[in-house]
Amino acid sequence: MPADIRDKPTIDHDDVTALNFINSASPYVFRKHFRQGLRSHIMEILDPSAVARERSGTQVDGIRWFPRASPHRMLRIFRARLKTLESALAEIGRVKLVERYLAPECMATSTECIVDYRGPHGFDLLLCGFQEVVRGEILDPWSLLEARDLLPALYGAICRQDNAAAVSLPAWTESVRQGAVDFIQRIKRMIAEAGHIPDLAGVGNLIVTAGGGIRLVDINNICAVRFDASIHRDEKGYPVCDKSIEALSLIEKKVLDRPLDKRDPIYRWFLNPERRKAVKECEFQFWENKARRN
Repeated sequence: MPADIRDKPTIDHDDVTALNFINSASPYVFRKHFRQGLRSHIMEILDPSAVARERSGTQVDGIRWFPRASPHRMLRIFRARLKTLESALAEIGRVKLVERYLAPECMATSTECIVDYRGPHGFDLLLCGFQEVVRGEILDPWSLLEARDLLPALYGAICRQDNAAAVSLPAWTESVRQGAVDFIQRIKRMIAEAGHIPDLAGVGNLIVTAGGGIRLVDINNICAVRFDASIHRDEKGYPVCDKSIEALSLIEKKVLDRPLDKRDPIYRWFLNPERRKAVKECEFQFWENKARRN
């Protein structure tokens, strides 16, 4: 009996085209993206001619280049079991909540769809998303680089990616900082008005673009923000709320290169030393349990 696609650690083109809701004669190539989420398979949707050019190369001024095929969209296949249509709509509602505060400037927009998936035990509801491709470099809040070094390093990586600098480092830095102010304000407004925060803690969840924007690309993990003594964990056991707020504070310090406002009620509550110590213990337990399962 074939494995349920939601249980597979990784999938490829043949796995996708074998799905009953995907046309097996699809003109596209599906390739695993190098960044994978805990909650979904992430596949690049590629033009076959671009893949062929990547493999065989192309001549430019007498030199053969092998340009990597660039995806048109990303296909996300959610791993979550959806027992009812209401639970599927609730998952979509979480994405729509993120969109309400971050779209379109601060997130990778996505079209969600609920399909009848024919699995090994019959038909089941499955959630998929066709997501915008965001090009740029990972903004890692946990980077060891300090504020004075982080943005120059990202600028250099983007220049190498695009083979040219569209603007100078000072101009790009100013654009990124303006984008960071907007991003931080939107997240804080989401916390204040909706009582939720998206996962900012995962490495690869945030991208800084050549234009200086900051975009969230992992949009399907969102958690409640509760101002109580408990350290709330997600279904995987990770203290995602506290770690996301810590990541937000690091963006504020490292990208904006300024100290935190100690009067900010969010930081005052979630970043007090005793709570951070408890969060660190929860995080240690999470990684210890994950290593044990592997």
